[in-house]
Amino acid sequence: MSETSSAAHASRNGHVADAEVLDDLDPRASGERAPGALSGIVRAVARAMQRRVPAGDLDERDPDYIRDNLPWLWLLASLYYRGEVRGLAHIPESGPVLLVGNHSGGNMTPDTGVLAIAFAGHFGVERAFYALAHNLVVSAPALGSLRKLGALAASPGNATAALRSGAAVLVYPGGDFEVHRPSWQSGRVDFAGRDGFVRLALDVDVPIVPVVSIGGQETALFLSRGEGLARALRLDRMFRLKVLPISLALPWGLNIGDFLGHLPLPAKITVEVLPAIDLRERFGPEPDVREIYDHIVGLMQTTLDALSSERVLPIIG
Repeated sequence: MSETSSAAHASRNGHVADAEVLDDLDPRASGERAPGALSGIVRAVARAMQRRVPAGDLDERDPDYIRDNLPWLWLLASLYYRGEVRGLAHIPESGPVLLVGNHSGGNMTPDTGVLAIAFAGHFGVERAFYALAHNLVVSAPALGSLRKLGALAASPGNATAALRSGAAVLVYPGGDFEVHRPSWQSGRVDFAGRDGFVRLALDVDVPIVPVVSIGGQETALFLSRGEGLARALRLDRMFRLKVLPISLALPWGLNIGDFLGHLPLPAKITVEVLPAIDLRERFGPEPDVREIYDHIVGLMQTTLDALSSERVLPIIG
């Protein structure tokens, strides 16, 4: 793989960079009650998961670990996903930057891995790169290695600390809402109006680099977000999960929730990095948050439309 030749792994990272938390994180959420007989079980699980969420520690990212694993991760993504990353030179060579991407692939989101390892291959593993991740991801015992790769629990404090340390930080404003959208909506950038990433960039005064990917929503047949199910079970309040997705995926067949992940189909993943945007230079000293949001989403949608027009067949690319 190239820069167009930098590749990356498929990371079982769930809703990495669920930037929704920048808009509506509610620490009281774990006190909500689920209906009926599920109430006690769900509340107990919610409390246990909340206790397991690690404090944000920038030092958990381990350049030596990344360096040791980079070759086989590069090989895996190159052979399985035929990963292609374009425009890495648009990312500033140094200093803090907020990378804002669309997100696809359910809980087995390959676009994050493709970008993260491409970033390491291009800039070197010593340059700090963090991806904000849903609490359920960073607290899962089997996924502890993701923190060594740079995953951080999604919170305004963690995002601000990482940027102020001089790092590149990746957020996906669409979060679980976008990553589980039906497969026939794969050509749509859907942040659901969440503009917390704009406020973050303005508060810390860092440029935004839009990142657009395609292919992840072809790794399974995503049927429904299951928003009604999530509300009925109070998952939105217990775990900040707005969806309980329904898909057809290997090896389960009918897959509800995607909590155990799935075997992704080997769809070609293409990622395009757009030029950096200095928000105050582009929009003035007192910019309008919604104007910036609309501009960035529009740029990303135009790019996604172009990427969609290049694809000949699903999975094949």
